[in-house]
Amino acid sequence: MSSILVSVRVRAAPQAAFDLFTREIALWWRPSPLFRFTPRDGGVLSFEGGEGGRFIETLPNGKVFVIGRILVWQPGARLVFGWRQATFTKDQNTQVEVRFEAVGEETRVTVEHTGWDTVPDSHVARHTASNLVFLRRHGEYWQGLLASFAARAK
Repeated sequence: MSSILVSVRVRAAPQAAFDLFTREIALWWRPSPLFRFTPRDGGVLSFEGGEGGRFIETLPNGKVFVIGRILVWQPGARLVFGWRQATFTKDQNTQVEVRFEAVGEETRVTVEHTGWDTVPDSHVARHTASNLVFLRRHGEYWQGLLASFAARAK
């Protein structure tokens, strides 16, 4: 199984951490030229609605790219959504699960990104890197994202 697992602790209650993750994603998300959703310039990310809603990127020209559907929306506890890049075929799907767990007065936020085994090593999204190298790079990207998220939580 090809998956990425990263976590961070933030100074916030689980509900506040969930709200920051979902409502303010545009403020803490850091686009990367290596891990774009579309080949165009980066847009603004947002979650629309709860379970059954969409995780989208609104591009500078106003077009909306649907990154994935929201599969689980449990405020303060768990969020699961699909993650697709524009170059994926319909059979290539990855999924992100975010868990929010109280640890004393803080919250451990854990991101598990699975499904990369549906995307061949030769796919442009992997930058021709071996599975191990790609997962390490993508994991480092997620660590950077969570560091930005944690900084925003202060």
